[in-house]
Order: sequence, then structure tokens, then C-alpha cells
Amino acid sequence: MSRAGPLWQYQSFMRLWFARLASVAAGQMLMVALGWQMYDLTGSAWDLGLVGLMQFLPALVLTLPAGQWIDRRHRGRILAGCLMVQVAVALVLTLGSSAGLVSREWLLALSVVLGALRAVQMPAQQALTPLLVPAAELPRALAFSSAGLQGAVIAGPAIGGLIYVAGPTATYGTCALLFAIASALCLAIRYEHEPPPHEPVSWRSVMAGLRFVVQHKVVLGAVTLDLFAVLLGGATALLPMFAKDILFVGPVGLGLLRGAPAIGALLMSLALTRWPVRRRTGPLLLSSVAVFGLATLVFGLSTNFMLSMLALAITGAADMVSVVIRQTLVQLETPDAMRGRVSAVNSLFIGGSNQLGEFESGATAAWLGPVGSVVLGGVGVLLVAAAWPRLFPALARRDALLPGGTGRPNPAD
Repeated sequence: MSRAGPLWQYQSFMRLWFARLASVAAGQMLMVALGWQMYDLTGSAWDLGLVGLMQFLPALVLTLPAGQWIDRRHRGRILAGCLMVQVAVALVLTLGSSAGLVSREWLLALSVVLGALRAVQMPAQQALTPLLVPAAELPRALAFSSAGLQGAVIAGPAIGGLIYVAGPTATYGTCALLFAIASALCLAIRYEHEPPPHEPVSWRSVMAGLRFVVQHKVVLGAVTLDLFAVLLGGATALLPMFAKDILFVGPVGLGLLRGAPAIGALLMSLALTRWPVRRRTGPLLLSSVAVFGLATLVFGLSTNFMLSMLALAITGAADMVSVVIRQTLVQLETPDAMRGRVSAVNSLFIGGSNQLGEFESGATAAWLGPVGSVVLGGVGVLLVAAAWPRLFPALARRDALLPGGTGRPNPAD
């Protein structure tokens, strides 16, 4: 296979790629609008944190059962259904904002719905990708996917902030359209789907993914490292406060701040597509988390908009290294029959830590202020990066990313 754009020949992979582009852009725009609208309504850091908590709670309950369902059903259709419900959520917000009915309670209730959807959507996406490209191409496919997604994360908040100048109704309406496009693309995904042998739903089968992760120490170390880094170092929930009260840049500036981590992540993912990680996997993973913590500290202390943008971009670049290494380890070391359940555990740890991290940031900001909250989080990330080599020595010593003979290619078309 030639090095010149080989991933384009996998049509279903590209449909998923474009679907995720549209859905991620829509999700980022929706969260910019929802966060700004909540802060406009309440002026409360606590309420900004509650938005994250309301998304975390349903994920905590639903993600593991969702993993078993994903292992039994066509993953493309599951994704399409999740995205269609998000169309409905965006339309409810559009109509509610137009009629002046949106309240704090509305936004929190719809955050619960979004959290429930993502409990299914995230593991389905992760478990689907290895079925659409050969195993040997998975690291490059993940990096290429991340490059596109980070482009959407850059464009989504920035465009969302610009559209929000015309009001939340326009932003939510645009989100509904993008979610609908993504759903249609997912319905067109084709792969060889063989339902696994019937297995009665039981506590043991639901928890099989968690047992797998706990028993594989390298995977456990990688997943928990990312969990605590995001939990402690995430400042996303507080960006409306920084934009409005510290940097004084308004909703357009908020969109740029939310997109800044994606700028760094995009550049890093392009580099990883060209030069995939193959050696010194463990030390590189731990170093990237330490850089993430240092950049978080700089952002928390900065009162300059451009320096804040640069610090957030560095957090995105460092996080991208962690994401590609972690996702590749998890996917290639997991049998396909277990991928839904293992991806569900991964999503619960990582996706849940995003929302719980937003709540933690909001709660500590209500106590220490936004600067104190972010600085404390950055210090916590550095402590985690220092502790993990002792807790997971096998991860710290990990050299090759791809274990020999692991993973089965099953490209669709």
C-alpha cells in the first residue's frame, strides 16, 4: 500500500470520519452556546460545573450496559440513532431559546440527555474504527481521525461563538443540521457484522470489559493516567469565566479559547499521521501528561489572551499524544468480541472524567476562584505524572506500541 493517502480507499472509514467531523463541530458549538447561556442566566461557576456533572451521572450508570449492547448490534446504526436524538435536543433548544423559555433547569435537564447519549455514542465510535481499517493501519487511522476531529474542534467553537452573536437560536439550529448530516453518513457505513453467539445478559457479562482492563496493567495504567489528568487538569468548564471576567474577550473570544487546545492537537495529530508513534511508548505517554500539567499551570496564571491561547494549544498537543497512544493500546490489545465492553470502560473513564472534571473545576472555582482552581489542577496533573511510573512500572517501561500479532484486519470496503 502506498504512503500517499492510503486511508481514503476505506470508504466506510471515511464516512465515519466525515460523520465525526460534523458531529464534533456541532457538539462543540452546542456546548459553547449552552455554557454561555447558562452563565448569562445565572452568573454562577457552580452552575457551569453542574452542566458537566449532569452529563457525567447518566454515563456512570449507562456506559457499561451500553458496551454489551454495542457488542451485539450494528455499531454504525447505533451511532446514527444517537445522533438523531441529538438533532431533537438541538431543536428543543432552538425553539425554547426563540420563545424565551430556556432556564437553568432546562439546560441541566438537557445536559442529562446529552450525557446518556454519549454513554452509548463514545464506545460505539471507538469499537467501530478497528473494523474499518487493517490493524497495521490503526495508529495512522486514529491520528488521521484526530486531525480531522481537532479541525472540527477548532472550527466548531470559533464558528459557534460568531453565530452566537446573532443569538443562541441560530447556534442551536446550525447544530441540529450538522447532527442530521452526521446521522445520515453513519447509516451508510458498511462492514462485516456477525452477531456474536447469544450470551444471556448478566452482571458477569456486563462487567467483562472492566475485568479485562483491570487484568491488563498496561491498559489500566494508560486509561487511569488519562482519567486523572483530565479530571484534575480540565479547565474547559471555566472558560466562560476566563473569557468574561479575566481576559475580557466576550463570546467570540470564548469560542477561540475553546478552539485553542484543538489547534495544538491538530498540529500534533498531523505530525503523528506522518510519523506514527512506534517506540518508547510509555516514557512518551508520561512526558506528554507532564507537559499537559505545566501548560495548565501557565493558563491558570495568565492574564494575557495570546499567552492563554498558546498555553491551551500546548495542552491540546500534549493530550493528543496521550490519546493516540491510549486508544491504540486499548483497541489492538482487545478481541473484537469484547471491544464494545472495553471501549465502554474506556469511555466511562475518559468521557466521564471530562464531565466530572468540569464539575470539579466549577466546585473548586466557587471555593478558590477560577485561577486557584486551574492552578491546583495543574499541580495535581504533575503529581499524577510523577506517581504513575511507580504504580504502573510496566507502562513506564513500554517500548513498542504495536504488539506482535495483535488485532485482526477487517476492512469493510
